[in-house]
Amino acid sequence: MMNWLQSSSDMAERVRQHDWASTPLGPLEQWPDVLKTTAALCFASSFPQAIVWGPQLITLYNDAFTPILGDKPYALGRPFSAIWSEVWAEISPIANAAFEGHATYIENFPLLIERGAGPEQAYFTFCYSPIRDPQGKVVGMLDTVTETTATVFLNRRLAVLDSIGSAVANANDAASIMSTTTRLLAEQLHVSNCAYADMDADEDWFPFAGNWAAPGSPSIVGRYSLASFGARAVQQLRAGEPLVVQDNRVEFAPEQAANYQALGALATVCFPLIKNGRLTALMAVHHKAARAWSPYDLALLGEVTERSWAHIERVRADAAVREGLAAITELNATLEQRVQERTTALTEAEAALRQSQKLEAIGQLTGGVAHDFNNLLTIIRSSVDFLRQPGLSEQRRQRYMGAVCDTVERASKLTSQLLAFARRQPLNPEIFDAGQRVRNIGEMLESVTGARIHVQVQLPEHPCHVRVDASQFETALINMALNARDAMDGQAP
Repeated sequence: MMNWLQSSSDMAERVRQHDWASTPLGPLEQWPDVLKTTAALCFASSFPQAIVWGPQLITLYNDAFTPILGDKPYALGRPFSAIWSEVWAEISPIANAAFEGHATYIENFPLLIERGAGPEQAYFTFCYSPIRDPQGKVVGMLDTVTETTATVFLNRRLAVLDSIGSAVANANDAASIMSTTTRLLAEQLHVSNCAYADMDADEDWFPFAGNWAAPGSPSIVGRYSLASFGARAVQQLRAGEPLVVQDNRVEFAPEQAANYQALGALATVCFPLIKNGRLTALMAVHHKAARAWSPYDLALLGEVTERSWAHIERVRADAAVREGLAAITELNATLEQRVQERTTALTEAEAALRQSQKLEAIGQLTGGVAHDFNNLLTIIRSSVDFLRQPGLSEQRRQRYMGAVCDTVERASKLTSQLLAFARRQPLNPEIFDAGQRVRNIGEMLESVTGARIHVQVQLPEHPCHVRVDASQFETALINMALNARDAMDGQAP
């Protein structure tokens, strides 16, 4: 084992196993010291590096450089110009400058490279530095490189999204938003057509209303059935997966491919928008030639689809707000008149309610007065009936005559109270012993209730003073006695 080749990296092991005797470099032990030293430093580095040695541009590289090669054929010991033959025309002037002794540093250099999956746009930041021998002669080149494809595409995607956002910020209708969005997206992706469509409720038919077409490409405005583009399209889009077609002539049956080609397209990417579990909208780009869509293309199209929906929903919400404000303005214009009409109606309703309440109160009062007079007349009639009886003792005659007189007096007081109510005059409350007043009226109550009912007055030992209108108090007692008589059908149980 060579002392200078102590690295435990995978590439160091491959270098040890490689047949260098059959290459211009010769066996490992015959390598120049400057190559050995540079190789040892390269293999120990975690930064992607490649050594390009001699006129034949024989290539060595470390483990970190391997991902940059992708699926290219095995590169160790091969000429650098053969490894990167597809871009040699672009990078050979830079390599020649390094072999002439001039180091070159370039950022985000664009190259269309082949790494096993077809042509691929990539970006690199690298430095080609000359390697000199002890005499100062340039004998090789050190390529220190990092791939910046992801960073470039990310910055570019953000710039496109920012451009679209700024362009539609003041748009107030969906048509202008989609016109601007499809144009900017198509120009960025360099496609033939870009269109947006809202799906019908059946998730099959859709109208391509907003469409941008490159010069020489047909317009695809119209209504289409998703099913006509094949079961694959239906299944993927309804599942929320993008439909990516690189060449419909290869990927679809002729009758289905014809529907794509009728749009002037061989390559298609269609992104679905799923909202609340259903296919709501589509954003589609078409290209007239077969195309291998890059991850950048797909990422940009997916994000633009989501943002387009957000912008469209914004203008729809703004339109709803404007309609609401217009309705409020119209409401305010007639609000005062309607409030006045409502107030008038309420005032009239309240007056009618008060009148109804008055009539109800008068009806109740009339019924109560009639009831009281009927009770008093009952006492008078009963007493007169007793007075007509022959053989009536003088004592009973005097008692019945007294009951008639007392009842007439109460009727007179009731009439006075009714007149007082009519004139809004208050009653005349006074303080007296309720027990004594009950005792005084007790005998009269027996004449009111009839001979078959015996009225017994039981009073407490101590006086019970009340403050009421005396006439109202006596009338209430008489009413209760008459109600009790009626409840017993005129006889004691």
